Amino acid sequence: MRFALIVMFFLSMCGLTLLEPARLSAQPPGDRGGKGGGKGDKQKKKGGPPGLIKPAMSDTFQANMYADNWFILYINGKLTAADPIEFIPHNVVSVDILPEYPMTIAVMARDNADPQTGLEYGTNIGDGGFCLKFSDGTVTNASWKAKAFFTGPLDHDVKNPRVRSEPIPGNWFATDFDDSAWKKAKEYTEEQVNPKDPFYKADFKGAKFIWTDDIDLDNTVIFRHRVDKPGWKPRWTTKPNLDIKGALPWSEGK
Repeated sequence: MRFALIVMFFLSMCGLTLLEPARLSAQPPGDRGGKGGGKGDKQKKKGGPPGLIKPAMSDTFQANMYADNWFILYINGKLTAADPIEFIPHNVVSVDILPEYPMTIAVMARDNADPQTGLEYGTNIGDGGFCLKFSDGTVTNASWKAKAFFTGPLDHDVKNPRVRSEPIPGNWFATDFDDSAWKKAKEYTEEQVNPKDPFYKADFKGAKFIWTDDIDLDNTVIFRHRVDKPGWKPRWTTKPNLDIKGALPWSEGK
């Protein structure tokens, strides 16, 4: 008791007073600055201006893709999905996509092949295959366009392997890219492609495996397809303000 009196006397000499712990704990955060409660009472305005309609996940559709061995996919000139596993194990890539029609789909698919010989595992001729299904009804089939850009070993010659390649156009994924001279893709059966277990765990019903006319020797193939929905309008009114220029590969960030 004597010590407490000495402390109180010392504080009073310094112009200070002790605050009761009960009074401190009774004050809620943001209520110590007088009227208005300070910053703690201010609520951040959310939702945007009146009448703004944002898209919801219910506006998206699911996309499933399977490639032997690897693919990258663009929609309307924008990078949308890429196979994160370059070789094996084979996997299914599934993403949610906010649609915008007309929808131009461009896919580069690559089989595992040495760029100098076209062979895999040093002595073997591999085979490709690509399958896609969107829950909006879009599927791969013979209506897609396909063109090979890397082929080998020519004439199936594994003893003296040679390859043929041509430069890949810088704007192969663009909506206005001219693919009118390209041939139609060829459909292949599951038995011909021999997909691995993940394929059967995803929904590919109605979709066909596609490639060029030569599923063995054509190692790099680009597919293109356009989906039209006349009269389609988005339910939402927002547009992204996000600037991704310089953050993406190829040239879609220009």
